[in-house]
Amino acid sequence: MTGLKADWASHPIFEGLAPDCIEIFARTAKVEEFEPRDLIFHEGEEADRFYLVLEGTVVIQIFVNERGPVNIETVGCGEVLGWSWLVEPYRWHFDAQATVPTKLIAFNARRVRESFESRPDFGFALMKRFLPVIVQRLQATRLQLLDVYDVPS
Repeated sequence: MTGLKADWASHPIFEGLAPDCIEIFARTAKVEEFEPRDLIFHEGEEADRFYLVLEGTVVIQIFVNERGPVNIETVGCGEVLGWSWLVEPYRWHFDAQATVPTKLIAFNARRVRESFESRPDFGFALMKRFLPVIVQRLQATRLQLLDVYDVPS
């Protein structure tokens, strides 16, 4: 394995996928670079890709009235960024912003979703891998909102 594919194909999110499924990702992968404070995606926009962090860190934020942006979680090297591409209406639920110079591998979500249609086993395998990401992100959101609103748990 060489080049860009070597940077991501051994990640646990792809572990155990059939070689033809890995190729679906390989055809859609591209490197994107961001400077500190660059917005990677914005709440409400189309979730047309998902990312694997190669270098740097990304803060996931939600806007709270009369408080402004609230940091939900920081995602770093080797972590997955973005799950909204899996769930209709395919819109981002949070903002994501680079905190330092950051290099990501972006995967074209639309093309990956299209592959689910012809390969339901692929879609199921991927959903099983992304569900822990979704649950972890929701837990982080819950904890931050408890802190923001100072609600006893």
